Amino acid sequence: MLLWILLLLLILVLFGFGFAVQILWWAAVVLLVIWIAGFALRNRGRSRGGRRYARSRR
Repeated sequence: MLLWILLLLLILVLFGFGFAVQILWWAAVVLLVIWIAGFALRNRGRSRGGRRYARSRR
């Protein structure tokens, strides 16, 4: 009986770990898409050769 309980606990732990890893993969994919979109939108207006930083007055 104890063996069955340990086996069920092991299955639950592995299932929970697999579910957590699946959630982390989806979160990583969403963050990657947001990062790529932000990178593309940030660089969209720079094709004219504009400067990134404003010149300081002296």
